[in-house]
Amino acid sequence: MDDRQRELHARITARRGGVRGPFRVWLHSPELCERVESLGAFARFESGLPKRLRELTLLMAARHFDAQYSWNAHVAAAVEAGVPEKAVQAIAERRTPEFTDEADTAFHAFCEELLATHFVSDDTFARAHAHFGSRALVDAIGSLGNFTMLGMCLNAFQVDLQADREPPFPDIRGFARVTGDGDRPQP
Repeated sequence: MDDRQRELHARITARRGGVRGPFRVWLHSPELCERVESLGAFARFESGLPKRLRELTLLMAARHFDAQYSWNAHVAAAVEAGVPEKAVQAIAERRTPEFTDEADTAFHAFCEELLATHFVSDDTFARAHAHFGSRALVDAIGSLGNFTMLGMCLNAFQVDLQADREPPFPDIRGFARVTGDGDRPQP
């Protein structure tokens, strides 16, 4: 590492307890790493969203991009923050989760629609906006964007899948999608 990479390595270690996962990749581009680390810290720790919704955006983006490392690193924190275990399981299985809180249902619908279709219908936007307002929805979009970039980095560079952890998604093994019978699809 050069001096700039060592400086960032020390800063990330001080803030996050070590350089793991995507930061090992992002250090190859120190300027990007610095900006991504700052955005990621905001999305995870400082956003206007309640912690359960910050963690929910992470799980949704991780599943959308099949980012197993992110999922495994955050699934326990999401449940601890208040995301129901049944909702977590539904997301892992690509099913629509059921929430007891209408605000959480509206938030999930907003994020899912944006991830899946790249747009949000007027009705979905109005429901989410009524519960959360503009700032929280902007923060949600920022979180989804950050965690999407994170998932792409992890998968493109095949970052350690945490061998001691159970693969979280039934249709992904290693860094490839599997068919219903467990075989990898042919290119």
